Amino acid sequence: MKYSSYKFSGADWLGEIPSDWKVCPLKYIFTIKKRIAGEPGHTVLSITQSGIKPKDMSGQGQFAQDYSNYQLVYPGDFAMNHMDLLTGWVDLSKYEGVTSPDYRVFINNDDTTYLSEYYKYIFQYCYSGRVFYGLGQGVSGFGRWRLPAEMFLNFRLPVPPKSTQETIVQYLNRKVAHIDSVIAEAKASIEEYKAWKASVIYEAVTKGLDPDVEMKDSGVDIIGSMPAHWNTCRLKYLCDVMTGNQDTQNADDNGEYPFYVRSPIVQRANVYTYEGEGILMAGDGAGAGRVFHHAFGKYAIHQRVYCFHNFRNINTAYFLYLISELFKKVMDKGSAQSTVPSVRLPMIQNFVFCIPSEDEQRQIVAYLNERCSKIDALISEKDALIADLESYKKSLIFEVVTGKRKVV
Repeated sequence: MKYSSYKFSGADWLGEIPSDWKVCPLKYIFTIKKRIAGEPGHTVLSITQSGIKPKDMSGQGQFAQDYSNYQLVYPGDFAMNHMDLLTGWVDLSKYEGVTSPDYRVFINNDDTTYLSEYYKYIFQYCYSGRVFYGLGQGVSGFGRWRLPAEMFLNFRLPVPPKSTQETIVQYLNRKVAHIDSVIAEAKASIEEYKAWKASVIYEAVTKGLDPDVEMKDSGVDIIGSMPAHWNTCRLKYLCDVMTGNQDTQNADDNGEYPFYVRSPIVQRANVYTYEGEGILMAGDGAGAGRVFHHAFGKYAIHQRVYCFHNFRNINTAYFLYLISELFKKVMDKGSAQSTVPSVRLPMIQNFVFCIPSEDEQRQIVAYLNERCSKIDALISEKDALIADLESYKKSLIFEVVTGKRKVV
């Protein structure tokens, strides 16, 4: 359904808007507020893409020495991470607390004319639709792509009649809630598939494929019992271990070689660290003991990524299945963790594996390749569904908040 007539808004990102709507620079609708707490004891708030939430101060992560210089946030305030327009976010706060002094907090000047919930949809679209990103300045490759205050304050916003704003919010609340519930179900299914896959791998690499085989105690807690004809062996006797020599600043989007860092995302670099087959594992950060890659040819390796190479008496694919599953269990139990998770070389070298014959290793790899590919296909289906729903949600929000589609 369309509105009766349209006019050009004067803002490229908006295009045409209904004829009875206005356009106004943001500074006439919102005011930036920087109120420093000046004392400790406030709830620390994080701005995530799931919304503004109280920060978990008991777990891992980065923590400030002193939160008294943080800025105050009250319920109904907007807070945004304008320092990183790629992965940052903006939201209306439901909480009273403090957030980073580097973030931007702003308030509605007149809630009798401007509905904050309506503008929340606009601001969040400006992140997901990369509108703010297109106006940013800085160094995007290092997560420093920010929206300057002057650019932000002069950003042109649509101003529908207040009753239209209310109708739009009611409509989008219903539609987005439904879409989000379907996305949540799909994400839950993915987690179930991942748990299923992990159990399939664990059973195969610690118990083998013969359900009737005689078992014995491995002497290793995370392995438990294993086939009686298998042996145990420390990792240092199965392969060599090295770390990379590159840092994040060596990344280059147009680099010649793959660059393996501490995340699942493979970057590029202009130099290479190693040539040959290797299994790579993140050594610290959130991916420590959980992020793995199987690499070939020439590639660069981050200085906190371990490279397993020069394998002896163990199938490389079997090694990857084995180490990726067992190390995840170690990290989940909290071993080798401090404030920031890390895995140290002595722990790696002395890690104990259960090892079948090379022929049995090949059989297990063939079995796992088949089983895991089917589970991965199910995960891919759910990922595709989520991507389609996120795309639909983004386009729906844009069409409705900019007046391209009339809702009732």
